[in-house]
Amino acid sequence: MHDINNKFIPYYAEKRSVVDSIMNWITLPLRVGNIELSFSPLQALLRFILPLVGILFAYKLILFFSKKLIYKPEKLKEETKGIIYHYTRLFFRLVLLLVLAILIGNFFETEIQKYLLGIWNVLKQPFFSSGGTSISIVTLILAVPVFYIASWMARATKNFVDSSLLNRITIDESTKFSISTLVRYTVLAIVVIVGLSLIGINLSSLAVIFGVLGIGVGFGLQDTVANFFAGLVIIFERPLKEGDRVLVAGLEGDVVQIRLRSTIINTLTNETIVVPNSKLVGNNIHNYSYKDRRIIIVNKVQVSYGADLELVEKLLLEIAEKSDYVLKRPEPGVRIAEFQDSGILVELWSWIPDSVKKLDALSAINMEIWRSFKENGVVIPFPQLDVHMDK
Repeated sequence: MHDINNKFIPYYAEKRSVVDSIMNWITLPLRVGNIELSFSPLQALLRFILPLVGILFAYKLILFFSKKLIYKPEKLKEETKGIIYHYTRLFFRLVLLLVLAILIGNFFETEIQKYLLGIWNVLKQPFFSSGGTSISIVTLILAVPVFYIASWMARATKNFVDSSLLNRITIDESTKFSISTLVRYTVLAIVVIVGLSLIGINLSSLAVIFGVLGIGVGFGLQDTVANFFAGLVIIFERPLKEGDRVLVAGLEGDVVQIRLRSTIINTLTNETIVVPNSKLVGNNIHNYSYKDRRIIIVNKVQVSYGADLELVEKLLLEIAEKSDYVLKRPEPGVRIAEFQDSGILVELWSWIPDSVKKLDALSAINMEIWRSFKENGVVIPFPQLDVHMDK
């Protein structure tokens, strides 16, 4: 019996020490780094975490029933219900923030200033230093509004230059686009440089590091660098601009936005494609509105060999003159294009004022050709094949 007790006493003693360690960790004050907190994990659970979960659950529950009550009446319009729910949710959010502030204040009490100061010291601790520049978490947080403000000011300046200055000058659209784009990126660079200097980042001390990184990154991002310089070529040479109707790699669409790395094109089927700028600079581009948005459309129709070609020419010209899509000057023309197996190919060449209307104009004129030929007895032949068999 004595031997059995000797065996189990160390076991129970070890278990008790583990339990005591757990209880001490739960009940004793926490310590984070050099900061000693005045509450234990158990107190944090009972006085802060559980009430916080309860408050958030009550907030979600109130919003759920509020939405049910607001959207229940059938007399109110959906738009009115949406507005009421929006302001109701905003009100409860403000109440939630107030309750959370009270909860945090009651939990931390008078020591909240000490905790905030400790958190601030941790955030200010630099993890990178070079020369007179020290980068910490606070520096990175302050850099976010710098880039946001720089982007906003660049866009605002571009819009101001476009609306107030360039619209009053008689220059072509390509030049206007180049000037406004250069203004935008210049303002962006100036604001970023000034903003980073104000938050304590010395760009001159980082120049060497950026140079070394640039060499290493350059080998891995050759395509990106090529697209960047291709973007500069597009801005200066202006082979295309925003709003142009282009044909690239068999896809026709409108240029929506030109950026330094890529160009966004919205196709005729409402598909958005992102084309790297190097592809635009290094390949052929069909720009239907480079200098002049007017283009020629060609309506092709085949008539039978027994048709009166003079009547066909007259009918086609009348169709072009009556069409709302076709310009009166330059005048439309008719050409006898080819003598084919099944009939004679005739083409109507017409000028339209905007390349964007090309497909609509082709369709409308083809419809009028069908009607006019049918009314005047002009036959449009179908493909024919004569087969002779010897006995």
